[in-house]
Amino acid sequence: MSKIKDYSQLAKLRLSSSVVFSSVAGYLLGVSEVNYSTLVLLVIGGFFIVASSNGFNQVYERNTDKLMSRTEDRPMPAGRMSAVEGLLVSTIFGCVGMAILYYINVKSAAFCAIALVLYAAVYTPLKTKSPIAVFVGAFPGAIPFMLGWVAATNEFGIEPGLLFAIQFLWQFPHFWAIAWVLDEDYKKAGIRLLPSGLKDQRSAFQALMYCMWLIPVSVLPLVLEYAGVESTLSLSIPSALLVAVMGVYLFLKSKNLYRDCTTEAAKKLMFGSLIYLPVVQIIYVVDKFIR
Repeated sequence: MSKIKDYSQLAKLRLSSSVVFSSVAGYLLGVSEVNYSTLVLLVIGGFFIVASSNGFNQVYERNTDKLMSRTEDRPMPAGRMSAVEGLLVSTIFGCVGMAILYYINVKSAAFCAIALVLYAAVYTPLKTKSPIAVFVGAFPGAIPFMLGWVAATNEFGIEPGLLFAIQFLWQFPHFWAIAWVLDEDYKKAGIRLLPSGLKDQRSAFQALMYCMWLIPVSVLPLVLEYAGVESTLSLSIPSALLVAVMGVYLFLKSKNLYRDCTTEAAKKLMFGSLIYLPVVQIIYVVDKFIR
């Protein structure tokens, strides 16, 4: 049981589950008829890819994780798992995930391979170098919502591109809020994620801007429909209004952070972002199946 718990920590079970939720939402939006075997394969394959990414991340950061109270009890910094074991398990996770997604279609496997490399080999080392790491990390972080559509259709076009854009823009206020809350802990490990490097209005302003851009992008399916652009991703007017309300909700959280520049305001933005994404995804899916 102890070893299972360590592997769960290596995979970051809760984070992996939330990422899989996004891919399932994307699949349901893209499919005309649900193929449950494909859906199960997507869930399992996606989970193993995210688990692999998280594992490689922890192998690389095993020494800096010792310095932070948030991560010091992870398997490797705590001495319960060797780096070799972590690397081996992460590789197995990745190979299993890639094989399963390749079975669904080649495009799904290719996008996950890109996400895995960007997260483990580019984003992770950059975290101690520059705040640009958040921008780089937003690319693999935004792939799951799009991945579900690609798994369902074996096609990439404007529809998965829009799903990617929503989750891409969402990443910035979400991770900057986390970076703000954990800034003191991150400093112990030399991790720099806030745009200005400080908990100030310059950092808060960046989060505010991305929240503002997220509002029009999240309702683009309705706008494109009225503009005569052909797309199989649609959104009714009531659902678009609900999505816009969620965007305003997140924007107000970021506005409060810009005004107050407090850790409490950052926590509220962080929790608000955790509510925003699954609610918007559920609105999109429910809208499709009730129309």
